[in-house]
Amino acid sequence: MFSFASLLALLAFSITGSPVEVRNSPITLPMTRRLPFSNVTEILRYDEARVAAFMEYSTHDRRNQEKVPLINIDWGYTVSVKIGNPPITYNLIVDSYSAITWVGASTKYVSSTGVDLKKPVVVEYSSGFFEGTIYEDTVSLANVLTIDGMQIGVASISQGIGFDGILGIGPTMSSLGTQTNSLGDTIPSITDYLVQQYAIFNPIVGIFFKPIVTDTVNDGELHFGDVPDIYIGMITYTRIIPTPSSSLNWGIKQEITYGNRKLTPLTIGVVDCGCTFLYIASDAYEKYKTLTGGTVNVALGLLQISTAQYNILDDLNFYIGAKKYSLTPNAQIWPRSLNYVICGNPNDIFLVVKSLPTPTGAGFDFINGYVFLQRFYTVFDAKWSRVGFASTPFTGATTN
Repeated sequence: MFSFASLLALLAFSITGSPVEVRNSPITLPMTRRLPFSNVTEILRYDEARVAAFMEYSTHDRRNQEKVPLINIDWGYTVSVKIGNPPITYNLIVDSYSAITWVGASTKYVSSTGVDLKKPVVVEYSSGFFEGTIYEDTVSLANVLTIDGMQIGVASISQGIGFDGILGIGPTMSSLGTQTNSLGDTIPSITDYLVQQYAIFNPIVGIFFKPIVTDTVNDGELHFGDVPDIYIGMITYTRIIPTPSSSLNWGIKQEITYGNRKLTPLTIGVVDCGCTFLYIASDAYEKYKTLTGGTVNVALGLLQISTAQYNILDDLNFYIGAKKYSLTPNAQIWPRSLNYVICGNPNDIFLVVKSLPTPTGAGFDFINGYVFLQRFYTVFDAKWSRVGFASTPFTGATTN
């Protein structure tokens, strides 16, 4: 059905020649971060598993495989949603890599209104899996909005999942290959349903993170349909790159410099809220290591620098589209208040830049993870196949 909102957007595009959002009030879900680790090796283990999954699919088509990784679903930012009748609250990990929303990993799915669609679904990844069936049921967000007849996965078996399941905000195409009897079919994302049921005009998702400074609750926000006045300046967008790996995720092009010294040319990677650290191509990492003077702390697997080296750090710059985004020296280090979490001395300084296993030009050259996203408001726009960034009050903060 051609909605009124779609007509307005089409008219706006016809007049201006470029995408113009029809603004409406966003649906806001609070997010809570769980940081349960006793040392950094656990964080790195989840990150490395997710990196491996991205690398695997940088050269493969998911429609020809049944294995579709999710990774990093034992921790991270969660939102609470209610599903079924009587409504049961599920705490779901927010995952920008997948479009599928599913439950049953911890709290079991029970509902009198759920309809079993008899569609088996399997999602495998490096540290576990979930297997189950697609149901249709009612999903409630923020106690103010109800989605009728949403397709959700219901796990009959799962392993390695620390919460109740996943809230997938990835591109719809990322669900290719998950239904074992119809590998070429996709499953609509929660954003798709919000648009179909006229709850929002635009299929966009905004993410706002606050930098981690303690191991207690750190709040974030998830916005559907529009963005609130939570950012500074303007949101600048860049197109999703149509390659087999990046088009199934939030893939973009960027160039990276350390100060005025180039680390990478314009190359392809992804924006991902699941990875904690920032990952760059192996040759770029070696350049960064040399320029910062960092040495690898073997016990932790992180680059370590002295106070004197920190005091002369340059900005790490990301040229995305027509805009430069800079991680200040403070944004490039692990929060010193959390050094005890990674078994470090309170005064030690660790960098949050990690290496991918392949050099520049391999087709998958960076992952802008949480340490990047906590400094910039991020918008995933499925309608116009683009990702946007804007500064926030935390972009230049010295929280670390």
